[in-house]
Amino acid sequence: MSKRLQGRIAVITGASRGIGRAVALGYAAEGAHVILVARTVGGLEEVDDEIAKIGGKATLVPLDLTDFDAIDRLGANIYERWGKLDILVANAGTLGVLTPVSHLEIKAWDKLVNTNMTANWRLIRSFDPLLKRSDAGRAIFVTSGAAHKNKPYWGGYAMSKAAMEALVKTWAAECANTNVRANLLSPGPTRTAMRKQAMPGEDVSTLTRPADLVPLFIEMAMANYEKNGEIVEYARVKA
Repeated sequence: MSKRLQGRIAVITGASRGIGRAVALGYAAEGAHVILVARTVGGLEEVDDEIAKIGGKATLVPLDLTDFDAIDRLGANIYERWGKLDILVANAGTLGVLTPVSHLEIKAWDKLVNTNMTANWRLIRSFDPLLKRSDAGRAIFVTSGAAHKNKPYWGGYAMSKAAMEALVKTWAAECANTNVRANLLSPGPTRTAMRKQAMPGEDVSTLTRPADLVPLFIEMAMANYEKNGEIVEYARVKA
């Protein structure tokens, strides 16, 4: 039986844990060669061991996405080795500090902007030519409902995600007449370290597991997926 992502090359950011880890395992099981990006070498190696057990293949890239020049170097290395990129999953992000907007410190603001927005722009800037060399480039950016809820104390995170959404939707429109499709995936409340940081003491049994999201990530990565510039909400797809 043919695997659905056989021979595809996929970059996954934030791949050492949570949603990124689950997607990495899911893509590898479907035949993709996964390029795993995260800051922690140990975490990447653990995921690599799991992928090897299921017969998958991975390339590990220890990288802080706020090292923007390193993103450019990664793009150049992908071009030299594979000549293209088929799938980008931009999953890495930071919650920042939950505090009144007027209390946000400049350092915290800059980290939110650099991690959640500027890093994703740099990924687009570096990988756009590579995705266009694929027969069906697919880009998936993980967003959050917080971008639209205007919830007190969530202003910094919400701002950064809303800006990222505008960026991705604009890029998607620019790619409309190409072979690239770019979309946003909103997973909803999910059992991750970030969710635990935001909601300590929450009953995790009520939350979506990262593994539950994998079928949707696979669907959105396939060559026949033609949505473009949309926010796909897991809760609605599930319902």
